[in-house]
Amino acid sequence: MAGEHALLSAEIVNRGIESSGPDAGSPTFSVRVRRRLPDFLQSVNLNYVKLGYRNLIGHAVYWATVPLLAVVGSLSREALWRKAWEETSYDLATQLAFLVALAFTVAVYFMWKPRPIYLLDFACYRPSDDLKVVSNEEFIELARKSGKFNEESLAFQSRILKSSGIGDETYVPKSIFSPGNCATMTEGRAEASTAMISALDELFDKCRVRPKDVGILVVNCSLFNPTPSLSAMILNHYKMRSNILSYNLGGMGCSAGVIALDLARDMLRANPSSYAVVVSTEAVSFTWYTGRNRSMLIPNCFFRMGCSAVLLSNRRRDFRRAKYRLEHIVRTHNGADGRSFRCVYQEEDEERKKCLCISRDLIEVGGHALKAHITTFAPRVIPFSEQLLFFVTLFYRHLLPKKTGDSAGTKPYIAEYKLAFEHLCVHAGSKAVLDALQKNLRLEDRHMEASLATLHRFGNTSSSSIWYELAYLEAKGRVRGGDQVWQIAFGSGFKCNSAVWKATRRVRRPNRSPWLDCVDRYPEGG
Repeated sequence: MAGEHALLSAEIVNRGIESSGPDAGSPTFSVRVRRRLPDFLQSVNLNYVKLGYRNLIGHAVYWATVPLLAVVGSLSREALWRKAWEETSYDLATQLAFLVALAFTVAVYFMWKPRPIYLLDFACYRPSDDLKVVSNEEFIELARKSGKFNEESLAFQSRILKSSGIGDETYVPKSIFSPGNCATMTEGRAEASTAMISALDELFDKCRVRPKDVGILVVNCSLFNPTPSLSAMILNHYKMRSNILSYNLGGMGCSAGVIALDLARDMLRANPSSYAVVVSTEAVSFTWYTGRNRSMLIPNCFFRMGCSAVLLSNRRRDFRRAKYRLEHIVRTHNGADGRSFRCVYQEEDEERKKCLCISRDLIEVGGHALKAHITTFAPRVIPFSEQLLFFVTLFYRHLLPKKTGDSAGTKPYIAEYKLAFEHLCVHAGSKAVLDALQKNLRLEDRHMEASLATLHRFGNTSSSSIWYELAYLEAKGRVRGGDQVWQIAFGSGFKCNSAVWKATRRVRRPNRSPWLDCVDRYPEGG
């Protein structure tokens, strides 16, 4: 029971002056109880740690060679040559067997070694200015003029917007403020087509690649899934070749961008000398809700227009012109848990209006998914010194008698992720989640800058938000050769997914970017 109370926080909200009823003219207040993100410093699940370290132990054969390398390294070149050839005699058969074994070992190594996956470039869609909402106040006023909301629903959305972290220059389709139904197939196709084609036109132009050269196409859009699919729409527009491997992912939430990358990586490993394009977008007109259910009104306040297009290659000769090399992809899915499965759920309300329902358990569920994810993810990326400290602390806590009282020795050691990455791109879902994540992972303001700037300037663009964040870092001129970038996204299911990229060279400030005319305004107050 005490553990449950530790996850709750209370907040007193001033609801203003009561306008009617027996308490008219009196100030009214309400107490709001929220679930906080679980404290990673106080809770690390041993099962998840075992899962992560299984990957580390799987490479034990490499650690076994360390003593041999140490012995060899202690010898001088002359001493090593004398022991190998002068003090030992080999007949012709032994020498030939050694050469054959060496050639076989090298051949097997290169055959089994995965092909590197390069990111040549990417593009982010910036909608036209006529789709820009000037301010959050204008957003509420346009919603009022549409005649779809009562004053109570408008007041609730206004309160959410004030603490959302979203600025006054985000983009929404005009159809959502029209009097009629905006979630039509015509409006959805028009919105998706405009976003995807604009991003792809820019991508093909920047990379100087013809659409017919692309062998793999992966498109993800969670809520809008027409027939023919969005991937078929792209094929038809660009007249791509008939043997292209085309995939369309739906219903996978804001983390689907990393899932699409994972699928593209697997396809590239199975198809040498190929290009793959990954498109991530969302149809805002299909997330728009006009009813009275507050849990369903929340997406109205956060989701905005956006789209990204990424070009990948497995051709070794593309190394020179690539920006990044893919290092890791790690995925965690907690869908087996009922609360996790239903925390972001598409359903109808009492009036049979369909939209996303955001559960009050979202923060807690997301925290548990993130905890499971990072404890699996950490052994692959953090420096060995941090892994050693983590493992020693874990051994001390679980295998030796625990100390009594609140001693420092009973707390788990949380790895310093700042030592593993130069840049961090966290899905820009909401300011509350970003602030909680920063606190629990002990991140600095600079690590969260790209996410907060993207949330403020473009809102929650769903699965494409991590690419707007990387575009921000490039527009600031901060990405240098050898830098590692951690992209982490979470979404319905509940899923938490990560991709790690390593810059192959210094990335110059791009001439085309959604940030060109506004990047100098960020960070706010900086």
